[in-house]
Parts: sequence; C-alpha cells; structure tokens
Amino acid sequence: MSHKFLNDKRALSLEDIGARAGISRSTVSRVVNNDPKVSSATRAKVLQVIEEIGYTPNLAARALVTKRTQVIGVLIPQRLSTIFNEPYYFPALLHGIASVVNARDYSTMLWVEEDKDDPRRLYERIIMNRLIDGLVIVSLSHKSAIIEKLAHVDLSIVFTERPPRELERHAYVSIDNADAFRQLVQHLLRLGRKRIGTVTGDMTNSDAIERLAGYRSALDGTGIPYDPSLVIDGDFSRQSGYHAAHTLVTRGVDAIVAANDQAALGVLDALSELGRCVPDEIAVTGFDDLPAAAHSSPALTTVRQPVLERGARAAQLLLDLIEGVEHNTRHVLLPTELVVRMSCGAHLPSGTAR
Repeated sequence: MSHKFLNDKRALSLEDIGARAGISRSTVSRVVNNDPKVSSATRAKVLQVIEEIGYTPNLAARALVTKRTQVIGVLIPQRLSTIFNEPYYFPALLHGIASVVNARDYSTMLWVEEDKDDPRRLYERIIMNRLIDGLVIVSLSHKSAIIEKLAHVDLSIVFTERPPRELERHAYVSIDNADAFRQLVQHLLRLGRKRIGTVTGDMTNSDAIERLAGYRSALDGTGIPYDPSLVIDGDFSRQSGYHAAHTLVTRGVDAIVAANDQAALGVLDALSELGRCVPDEIAVTGFDDLPAAAHSSPALTTVRQPVLERGARAAQLLLDLIEGVEHNTRHVLLPTELVVRMSCGAHLPSGTAR
C-alpha cells in the first residue's frame, strides 16, 4: 500500500496514522485522547508515527469525543500588584505549571482575583461555564469568599499550598513549611542567638501560618518562652520586612527570621539604614532562596524550596486526575534545603555575636 498521501498534512487522519502504525483507527483515537488503558508499547508506536508525520489532532473534535476541553485553569486570588512585585515565586510557579501543561497538549487559562471582584461572578466564570477540565489554585487566602463555593464543586482541583480545612479532600503539592522554618530557627539557636524576632507572611495564607508554627515549635523545643512582641505581622513584601525590622530593633533582638526572602531583603535594607551590623549584631534569614539571596549584602541564609517543581508537580497531578490516572497519595510534600550563607553569622567565632 502506498502512503504518499501521508506527506500531505491536509489529508492526515486517524486512519492514516493507523495504516502507518499497523493498528486500528479506534486504537489511534484512544492514544490521541490519552486513554490510560492503552499499552505502553502501542502508545509509543502511535506517538512515533505522529511525530514522524507531524500530525496535529483536531482539539474541537477531541473535545466532543472526550467531553473535555483540554484546558486547565490557574487561579491566583491575589492583587495584581502582589503578583508582579514578586520577582521570582509566581513566575517560577507558573513556568513549572506551563511546562507540564504544554507537554501534554493542554492549554491554560489564568484568573487573578482582585479585592473588588464578586466571588459569585468569579465562580461562575471559572466553574459554572465549564470552560476548563480542572483548576490549579495558587496562594489561596483562608478568608477568600470563594472557599465555600469550592468546597462543593465537582471539579478536579489541585492547590499549591495546604488548603483550608474545608477543602482538604482536594489534592495539593506543597512543602513542610513548619519543619523547614523550625530547622531555620534551631540553626540560629545553635549559633547562640537567644532573642529571635520574626516578620510573618500574610497570615491568611497556609505557608505563612505554618512557618509561624515552626518558629514557635523551635522556641518551645529549647525552652525559650514565646514572646508575641517579637512577632510582627507582614505580607511577604520587602516593605513589610523593612518596617518590621525598625520595630524589632527597638525590642532588642539579636536575630530576625523573615517569612520569605523578599521580606528578609527589606530587613537588610532597614538594618543598613540604622547602622546595625549583620550578622555581628543581628542575624537575618529568609525563605525561598531567590536568585537575589546569594547576591545580597551580606549573602542571605535561607531555605531553598523547589518552586518550579512545585508548579510542575501540581500540574502533573491535576492532569492525571482529569485523565483518571490513579495516585497513591493526593497530598505531596516536596523536600527543602537549609542554605547557610553569611547573614546568619555561622562563620563568626563562637560568642562574638552581640
């Protein structure tokens, strides 16, 4: 049989691919539509032919057959100013999501929830119109008005943080924030710091809540009383770290642990302005390991978390849920790493911190 027609992409069809691969049209259709019951050998054969001839499936036709749109949603219920002022976290997370979504021939719709948005209208746009097959939710506030709606929706959802209790049935990909922050504070305690203040993140956010819990756990484990006056509410911004440092200096701290690197950079700004030596007088730590952390003055001790992988794993988990792929766990915690640099004073001779 001649297959010259396969060189004409306008004439390509599932029958053409089946003829080339030596299998039926229905089996090709199952591969194209990501049917998990197709054997790996058959799938590989079909995908090889598809790659050779440059076949592109008709997504509209696929949607009619599979009842799926091949589109996932990404919801970031944060102000635009918050998203665009964060130079690393949100871009890296979205990059991770997009890398998986694109590789699996899905598309992405992005929503940002502003304070003025009516959550009912947002819910209708995202859920009720059935524009998407599933949803990744990034940085959800525990006070968001959309939580009650999401608690009862019949849609595959994956969070990139631990969700509020009402939504625990849904999947999530996160890190053990409490344990990572506890290790960070314990590191400072081992270096001889005794009066450790902290600037929190947005306390309606799971990551911020868990990191403060880790701070308290480290103090409790060493017998140091928890002092609420050394806990300053922040919002993960550089400005909040700057203002918190001005307050904490007046309260005699010898270390400041910030909920993220952005806030820690603000702490360094303030301490430099106040003429305080870091780390000799006051140690400073962050969280995330932004690229800027290694180049601050002094270089910032922090916790490295795999932000890009966090986004990629969330997208992978969501697409698997959409396509019926079983997972042993729907709650994933990725590893973190303590990165020790100059700002914590680990290089100082014992007892030199004032």
